[in-house]
Amino acid sequence: MWEDKAFERFKEQVLRDGPHLGADDRFHFQCHRNLSCFNHCCHDVNIFLTPYDIVRMKRGLGITSGEFLDRYCIIPFSKTMRYPVVLLRMREEAQLACPFLEEPDGCSIYENRPWSCRTYPLGRAAPPKKAGTEAPAFYFLIREDFCCGLGESREWRVAEWLDDQGVTEYEAQGRSFQELVQDERLGTGKSLTPEQMDMLFMVLYDLDKFRRFVFETRFLRKFEVAEDRVEAIRADDVELMKFGFDWLRFALWQEPTLEVRAEVAAVIKAAMEARPGAQAAGTTPSNLSDQKPAGKQDESG
Repeated sequence: MWEDKAFERFKEQVLRDGPHLGADDRFHFQCHRNLSCFNHCCHDVNIFLTPYDIVRMKRGLGITSGEFLDRYCIIPFSKTMRYPVVLLRMREEAQLACPFLEEPDGCSIYENRPWSCRTYPLGRAAPPKKAGTEAPAFYFLIREDFCCGLGESREWRVAEWLDDQGVTEYEAQGRSFQELVQDERLGTGKSLTPEQMDMLFMVLYDLDKFRRFVFETRFLRKFEVAEDRVEAIRADDVELMKFGFDWLRFALWQEPTLEVRAEVAAVIKAAMEARPGAQAAGTTPSNLSDQKPAGKQDESG
């Protein structure tokens, strides 16, 4: 069972004790089926999924994001959470094996395996951002007693390992996610409302639902979105994911990542000014995100 306090203690220990590995640092590791521990690391493990992980996995499986979340994930909840997280659900009937582990061969979705599986035995840590400062992220070696691969003779540079495992693409696609969840504004002041947490969950992890939100509500009548981008987010999950990060920054922090249609802004401003005792207010995200994603029973927006 995932415990957020234990996980926070682990992160604090990593940030404090290191050692911090750079791109040119070296380590020994090789994983193959002749090792007695082969597939052991695919049992009873907390695998946090990123938005891009889910895009790749659900696309590889040929299912929707909603189906993927229902079948393969757990969504833990805690009052201390700054943002929603998703973990891969282990199979209780199979000694808490990963749902995609096929004994004795290994991972059945290897080409689309998650970021954390690709980096292993390396982990990545990023100190929290503070105003005016930004400590760089670093890698560290995960030493587990059962892992025989760490005793193999194959030597890697950190950068070489990441490139060999296809991590570079995952990190490029995950940069906006990391910047969002590490932003100190997400954890300062009052907690996010349940509605804001639901919005974050939808945009980050349930892209097919977010696509319905964009196309089956009044969303595109309120924002200026170039036609080529509209068509891109209609057809491409990665482009929709990037658009989602723009929407979240606008909705959470009023960043100018999206442009409100002039006529919509004028109507909202007039309505605000007409309220007794209200000051003239500009367009705010709360004025623009009052609709929920349309379901099949409500597709008119």
